[in-house]
Amino acid sequence: MSRTFTLVLVVAALVAAGAHIATAHPSRAALTSGVVDIETNLAYVNGAAAGTGMVLTSSGEVLTNNHVIRGASTIRVIVPSTKRSYSATVVGYDLAADVAVLQLKGASGLATVTTGTSSTVKLGQPASAVGNAGGTKTLTTTTGSITALGQNITVNDDQGGTEQLRGLIQTDASLQPGDSGGPLLDGEHRVIGMDTAASAGFTFQSGGSSEGYAIPIDRALALAKQIEGGKSSAQVHIGGTAFLGVQLQPSGYFRGQQFAAGQMITAVVPGSPVAHAGIVAGDVITQVDGRRVDAQGALVSILLRKHPGDKVTLRWVDQLAGAHTGTVTLASGPPQ
Repeated sequence: MSRTFTLVLVVAALVAAGAHIATAHPSRAALTSGVVDIETNLAYVNGAAAGTGMVLTSSGEVLTNNHVIRGASTIRVIVPSTKRSYSATVVGYDLAADVAVLQLKGASGLATVTTGTSSTVKLGQPASAVGNAGGTKTLTTTTGSITALGQNITVNDDQGGTEQLRGLIQTDASLQPGDSGGPLLDGEHRVIGMDTAASAGFTFQSGGSSEGYAIPIDRALALAKQIEGGKSSAQVHIGGTAFLGVQLQPSGYFRGQQFAAGQMITAVVPGSPVAHAGIVAGDVITQVDGRRVDAQGALVSILLRKHPGDKVTLRWVDQLAGAHTGTVTLASGPPQ
């Protein structure tokens, strides 16, 4: 039987709809030290989102989920205890593992989280989840226990896509929208995981059992170290994200008498690289730098290996079946 889970991120529509947020125990200094609120502006979809982060260094390095900052045109981080706000840049991220590292501008002397290890986590041990539940900028804490280890799940993201997450810690400490990126703590208030997903429909449930998932902290910290070291890979992207300026959907479309396999453009950002190339909505991108992009995620995979300022050669088919080739310079855009 297939099961559906949801990434625990607050998007503007959730707050506007009055989504139910379960009552949580008041936060305590020992539990919330180093935990911050994250707010993002999603300019290209005219929206906003909110999540949670964990401060790793006093100079403002913050660990969070990649889906918390995905699509963000600007990122702001708030320290709840002082109400101080910082703008943040993306150091890097791993799209598949759902891990991202931010750097706060002008930060110093920040309290940090106390990290433990996920390698010794046991079934039944107590656990607490801390986060910006509901995007209210007030940290809340829920308690429970560890109910399973090494769990693999499929989750829905806020853009209608799906992600495969593996090897997760399962807990019955209730996770709410806005908790994404926050810590899952052991009985000694040490971080053992990063809160990430919960059962679909949980925002409208009250009472009953809860089912939440966290990325083991050992894995998240290993990826953070790789990102800090500037070591990119097929999965890890370092620095700014390359931007074409299109909204896409998988193609398999006929153009005249020809079949165009690729990515169909549904919208073009004015002034973007593809706009300057004369590409318009309805055209189909078939290749980037000689590589086909008809498989789902192929274009994203190619662009994750690029950076703003890089040049790429595009092949596309217009709505009259005319084939074109052109070189564009990638702009800087939101993280994937």
